[in-house]
Amino acid sequence: MHAMQPLHPWQVTPAEARCLQRRLRHRVRIGRYVQDIRYVAGADVAAARTSPALYAGVVVLDYTSLAVVERRGVCCEATFPYIPGLLSFREAPALLQALAQLTCPPDILIVDGQGIAHPRGLGLASHLGVWLDAPTIGCAKSRLMGRYVEPADVAGATSPLYGPRGEVLGAVVRTKAHVKPVFVSVGHKVDLEQAVAVVLHCCRGYRLPEPTRLADHYVGALRRAHQNPEEKPTHER
Repeated sequence: MHAMQPLHPWQVTPAEARCLQRRLRHRVRIGRYVQDIRYVAGADVAAARTSPALYAGVVVLDYTSLAVVERRGVCCEATFPYIPGLLSFREAPALLQALAQLTCPPDILIVDGQGIAHPRGLGLASHLGVWLDAPTIGCAKSRLMGRYVEPADVAGATSPLYGPRGEVLGAVVRTKAHVKPVFVSVGHKVDLEQAVAVVLHCCRGYRLPEPTRLADHYVGALRRAHQNPEEKPTHER
């Protein structure tokens, strides 16, 4: 997955980053731009505990079987501080490096982060989707904004995530009974119904859907391997 044209520099101030989010949110497209999904990927980033290093990983799965097709990861230095609401300016450059290495580009990308359920309408999933002009879904472990009623305590139950004006920002999805829900929102070139359906299709008895669950494990392995060079995670298909 390669960007067609860089949209902006990544070396910006927090104030400039917020302005970019407000501008780029208008490029988000909501709709079913992909009908037949063959490959789905998950993307996640882990930060080093004692250095500015970031570990970004992407895991591509066969959509039908959820078998792993390819893994790609990078280690690079963060150039933007950790600021709530501006996560994409810290993590997206690393994820774009990992995505550019894929030999099997996914039809849809699930990101461990927000889509449009974001104060300025452009979370990490939406930012990546607009940058790549590719279908993306935000599947976050926690709420950044909005209000909701807790969904029923059964796998597959959902409830709307509402914004300050009563607009629907996303869905609160119970992926497994007796565990906390996840927060699903449109990233780019999907609609909310499709986003929820894809996330639920990819669940295999865990709270997180397999693409982001495996990406989370992968970036953890990358971090451990960097700290212990004898432990080497696989990158091969």
